[in-house]
Amino acid sequence: MEWFTAPDYWLSRLVFHRGLAAVYLVAFLAAARQFRPLIGARGMLPVPRFVRYAPFRRAPSLFQLHYSDRFFALVAWSGAALSAAMVAGVTDLVPLWAAMLLWAVLWMLYLSIVNVGQAWYAFGWESLLLEAGFLAIFLGNDHTAPPVAVLWLARWLLFRVEFGAGLIKLRGDPCWRDLTCLYYHHETQPMPGPLSWFFHHLPKPLHRIEAAANHCAQLVVPFGLFAPQPVASVAAGIIVGTQLWLVLSGNFAWLNWVTILLAVTAIDGSSAADLLRLSESPRPSGTPPWFVALVLATTVLMVCLSYPAVRNMVSSHQQMNASFNAYHLGNAYGAFGSVGRNRHELVIEGTDEPEPTQRTAWQEYEFKGKPGDPRRLPRQWAPYHLRLDWLMWFAAASPFYARGWLIPFLQRLLENDPATLRLLRRCPFPDNPPKYVAVRVYEYRFTTRRELLRDRAWWHRTLIGELIPPITMQNADFRSR
Repeated sequence: MEWFTAPDYWLSRLVFHRGLAAVYLVAFLAAARQFRPLIGARGMLPVPRFVRYAPFRRAPSLFQLHYSDRFFALVAWSGAALSAAMVAGVTDLVPLWAAMLLWAVLWMLYLSIVNVGQAWYAFGWESLLLEAGFLAIFLGNDHTAPPVAVLWLARWLLFRVEFGAGLIKLRGDPCWRDLTCLYYHHETQPMPGPLSWFFHHLPKPLHRIEAAANHCAQLVVPFGLFAPQPVASVAAGIIVGTQLWLVLSGNFAWLNWVTILLAVTAIDGSSAADLLRLSESPRPSGTPPWFVALVLATTVLMVCLSYPAVRNMVSSHQQMNASFNAYHLGNAYGAFGSVGRNRHELVIEGTDEPEPTQRTAWQEYEFKGKPGDPRRLPRQWAPYHLRLDWLMWFAAASPFYARGWLIPFLQRLLENDPATLRLLRRCPFPDNPPKYVAVRVYEYRFTTRRELLRDRAWWHRTLIGELIPPITMQNADFRSR
């Protein structure tokens, strides 16, 4: 069926499938390693409490049927094992129907986690992974050439990711229109990486070029995805280049990597294979009629589900990273409609003194990813997602984002809960829990070159005040009611 399949895109599908399986692997590993203190039975936002009030139609999930920490761990580690097998290429060794079933199981397992993850999973890249993962089900395997319709759906998803992000910037913060947002972004982004200090200190004219190039890449280039080859490949290549720039300059979990993989599906696979001197390509055995019918039905479904996203894009009140159905299909995407000019950080401190005084020596908890010790260079964590660190950034921007989980978090610090402490880089009270903890607000800025050489510090910080004054376990219990 020449009209239905695109055999030349076999390499594009191979890279997309293996790469997406690798992202799934990271996502399941992050879930398995972090769920107990976040959403476990004794977590800060426990799943059992959530599913009591969230009906299945609003949050479809296996955990609506049964929840225990052991069952969640089984789901997460099973997803990780299946993802690893798919990275190794197991789906190309089984019949088409079995390969589709494996991708569907992977999607269903991760959907089950996201739909009970609450604030810890309220990120645009969760929906992006699920939507891309849903399309992966229908891309076939080595026994069947990639369907044209699904390749176009992947381009349409990539278009919404890029164009939606461009529109939200153009409509949002004025600094995007006067090309000055990058004066601040590298310093105030949620989780800077090891190169962010250097990006921040690039000359301001180059920052303006960065902003202009971003507008071009997100508002103009995406239309090239729908042009004939080689224009579509060039457009996809530009998107890959801009996403790699973002990978170098910050930590955005797997957002950039899924975007890159979607762009790969628009690259002419035969030309890429010739360039890489890959002569061996799979020889599809044919396209079963049931597969044609399933792909066509899925295409119609995705077109219909895209209507709210299109309406959102043309709206003057555009939403950012919104899902319009419980299955996270046909989502709206976008990021950084506004850029902070100042960076605030929540610093959690504790003391084992029976009663704090003005002379009390407070000791600081150190997080894995978010800025803390000014002398510590930010680390590269992406594509791994540190969920607590990310929400701490949001909580510093507005206490609203800490509603429901910050006091339970402090309670667990006051009892040295082992699962919670594993989310942190360092606990200053390894043997006995502190008597008091407090949350203070600091303003952080990157040091200048001169300050870096003089103080050996990447950050300079200034105390602003207290978000939560010193509390004991009794105070924390009262506040959590």
